[in-house]
Amino acid sequence: MKLEFHQLDRRHEHLRVRNAQRQRQLLASLATSGQQTPIIAVAVADQPDRYLVIDGYKRIAALEQLGRDTVEAVIWPLNEVQALVLDRSLRWSERESVLEEGWLLAELEQRFGYGLEELARQFDRSVSWVSRRLALVELLPDSVQHQVRTGELSAQVAMKYLVPVARGSLEDCQQMAAACARHKLTSRQAGQLYAAWRQAPPQIRQRLLEQPQLFLKVQREAEPAVASPLQELLRDLEMVAAIAHRANRRLRKMHSEFEQLQEEPSELLRHSLALALQELQRLATRIPEVRPGKEEHVESESTNHDSGTACPGNQQTRDCSGTEHLPFDGPQSPSLELDPSAATLAPGKSYALPPANPGADADLPGKFGAGERGAG
Repeated sequence: MKLEFHQLDRRHEHLRVRNAQRQRQLLASLATSGQQTPIIAVAVADQPDRYLVIDGYKRIAALEQLGRDTVEAVIWPLNEVQALVLDRSLRWSERESVLEEGWLLAELEQRFGYGLEELARQFDRSVSWVSRRLALVELLPDSVQHQVRTGELSAQVAMKYLVPVARGSLEDCQQMAAACARHKLTSRQAGQLYAAWRQAPPQIRQRLLEQPQLFLKVQREAEPAVASPLQELLRDLEMVAAIAHRANRRLRKMHSEFEQLQEEPSELLRHSLALALQELQRLATRIPEVRPGKEEHVESESTNHDSGTACPGNQQTRDCSGTEHLPFDGPQSPSLELDPSAATLAPGKSYALPPANPGADADLPGKFGAGERGAG
């Protein structure tokens, strides 16, 4: 049935949280398609043509903004308490916050004199559930609850951060609520402010609440910038080149020991080098070549010398570019040059491979591992 606005009793509107964004969406929907869902109301006892609104306060407000004077309604043949409980159990509207549940319980307790056990029975909940929600409502200052009702603060921020602050100091709770509302802090920002407040001494707490925007600015500057995948790949390649340069320096420092190097350790080193070159070649084949008229995100060169670890004097392994751009301490002895083409395992022999950890600054195992730790 259609009801005029002057027939509606909106005494429970203060039990609902306002949300400006949802209200705008509802307003647009009603303007385009009209009212699709009726509000829920019950008849007011001893007042003919007067109806108590159970659900639909947002729709009424939006219709008023559109200049309408009537609303479609469904009248439940129940009393006020029965209708309120049924509405919550059926979840006609969006799920309520814990604070809204507490408001309803407090309303029934104060207006109708219901005790904890009766409220628990009505809502099919435990007495502990009722008690916790009533305690939260009683704990939060009225000014903070008003900010939640008007949409200045989100119910999540109030329950997750402001309630713990209120347990310690009602004044700090009100100041933090005012700061969150004034600067329109997100839930994440409010959480950062609360965490800093909890760990700070009293004099620092006061400064945090007086200048939260300064604290959040410092937090943003301290947060590391998120690197793009391209930046991470370039950094990895720079590390590969630096590790290869360091390996050459280690070999030069150990040249006296390598003059007496036997066949087995030499084959072990060649095999390890071959594994590294295999991974670099696999990487090189995945980097697209630059084609005329096509812009690439990763600048690539000819597959000759594209991995950055080629060994000078060996042109048949041209899939790995040289490290000529890296500074050298002096000419490398020919006896220290490793030939990747010969980096194969001898049949019938077993080798203990070094750990595959390119970032570790460890020396080679065994008798040829006496190089300076930390070199490079």
